Amino acid sequence: MSKLKLVAAVSLSALALSACVVAPYPRQGVYYPEAGVEVAPPAPYVEAIPVVPYAGAVWIGGYWGWSGGRHNWVSGRWDRPRPGYAWSPHRWEQRGGRWHLHEGGWVRH
Repeated sequence: MSKLKLVAAVSLSALALSACVVAPYPRQGVYYPEAGVEVAPPAPYVEAIPVVPYAGAVWIGGYWGWSGGRHNWVSGRWDRPRPGYAWSPHRWEQRGGRWHLHEGGWVRH
């Protein structure tokens, strides 16, 4: 009977662990910048900026991403500063009647 209990315990453990997922910072779907989209992004949200988690942290504001055929708000976050760099925010630009998202990132200043 103890072998049966051991097999059951191992089986249940394997099932429980199979549901564990480690994922990177979420990106809001796949966006093809060369194609653009026809729908203008809504006005930005006014985000309540949470308390600074550590001295020197840099707030990276949220933006409208594109996923599932519509705009989705991607919340802002705190990040560590990079010496010699400044954060360039995400931005939408209209070209040829379509909207194109320029990804934000750290740029040397």
